[in-house]
Amino acid sequence: MDALRVAQVIPRTESEGPGWRFAVWTQGCTLRCRGCCNPEMFSAEGGKLEDVRELAERAAASDVEGVSLLGGEPFEQAAGCAAFATAARGLGLSVMVFSGYTLEELRARPDASTLLAECDLLVDGRFERDKLDTSRRWIGSSNQRLHFMTTRYDEADPRFAASGQSAELRLVRGELVMNGWPGLVPTVSRSKAR
Repeated sequence: MDALRVAQVIPRTESEGPGWRFAVWTQGCTLRCRGCCNPEMFSAEGGKLEDVRELAERAAASDVEGVSLLGGEPFEQAAGCAAFATAARGLGLSVMVFSGYTLEELRARPDASTLLAECDLLVDGRFERDKLDTSRRWIGSSNQRLHFMTTRYDEADPRFAASGQSAELRLVRGELVMNGWPGLVPTVSRSKAR
């Protein structure tokens, strides 16, 4: 069984890439970017082991355009993420990956090649909270880049030209959960404290 340690899954979201997406946050990240909106995902411990084939089948059953891998850091579980991406693409879904590593760093890592080959879209670069980017969708800081890794998506698609960020709030087992643009987290926290 190919497995992936998963911190969180949102079966349908529009805040983590183009169209409706099945978003998977991996558990574990050694980059630990200052200001990261998911510090609870830094530790490699925690989360839940998921069978990648079953996870891909759940994604396909969610009536989505594709899957998004976030973290944590997906490339720190490159083999499991690649197996999930392969299964998802085999079911007709697109694959978007958010990584704190740059594309150049990933290309220098032999363990990253399979996941890169399965990736349609890649957002790369460490999150830098002093460089918050509110002008581009799905990107947290101005140093990060969006790479079109295959021809599945076209940069001219209006979804990529749209400006501004989005966030989604959901009630999960009595707890309010937000996903989307990390720059909103401090605003929400300040508002809550009033």
